[in-house]
Amino acid sequence: MKKIAPSILSADFTNLAAELAAIEEAKADYVHVDVMDGHFVPNLTIGPLVVEAIRRATSLPLDVHLMIENPQNFISAFAKAGSDIITVHIETTENLEEVVASIKEFGIRAGLALNPDTPVKKIEPYIKLADLVLVMSVHPGFSGQEFIKSTFQKIRRVSRLVDRLNPEAELEVDGGIKVGNIKQVSDAGADVFVSGSGIFGTDDYKKTIEAMRKELGEKEIGEEF
Repeated sequence: MKKIAPSILSADFTNLAAELAAIEEAKADYVHVDVMDGHFVPNLTIGPLVVEAIRRATSLPLDVHLMIENPQNFISAFAKAGSDIITVHIETTENLEEVVASIKEFGIRAGLALNPDTPVKKIEPYIKLADLVLVMSVHPGFSGQEFIKSTFQKIRRVSRLVDRLNPEAELEVDGGIKVGNIKQVSDAGADVFVSGSGIFGTDDYKKTIEAMRKELGEKEIGEEF
C-alpha cells in the first residue's frame, strides 16, 4: 500500500500538537521530520528535543530525515527521541555501513537518501543495507519548492534497483509533491510520498490526503476494502 508522509516542516509550529492531531485524523501514514543543520543544507530547523515533543503528541510513525553533516554523531539522540525511521544522506559520510548499523542497533529502520545532483550509481552499492531509499525531488533546504521534473527518470532507475536488490525496502520521494503530480510520482515507482506545503498549505488536510489517495487509485477513507 502506498503511504503519505506529511512534512511537519510546513506545519504551523505555534500550534504543532493540533497540526499533528489533524494529519493523524486525516489518516496520514508517517510524520516526516526534516532535520537541517545549516551546513549540509542552507537552513536550520529542529533537533532531538523537538522530535521528542512530536513523539509525545502523535502515535504516527516518525520518519526522521537527517540533512546534516556527521550524522553518526546524532543517531543515538534522535533514536532515543522516538524516531521510527532515521534517514541519512549518502553525501554526508563515507561510513554508510557503520551509520546504518548504528541505526539498526536501536531497533529502528534505516533510510538512505540522495540529492537531485547525486548520480544513482552512488547509492547502488548500499541499497541492500536500507529499509527505505529516499530520492530528493527538490534541492533540500526549504519547503515549497517545485518538483524537479528530471527526477522522474531517477525515480524509475532507483525503483528498478530496489526491486532487484532489496524488494522489501520502501522507495520514498520528497519534494514538491501535490495532488496534481502524485500519480506520476507513483507511476515512476514511489511507495512513500512526502508532502509539506502540498498538504499543510491547503485548507482541509483530510480532503487533500483523500484526494491524493484517489489519485493513487486507493479507496477513500471510510470505504470498505
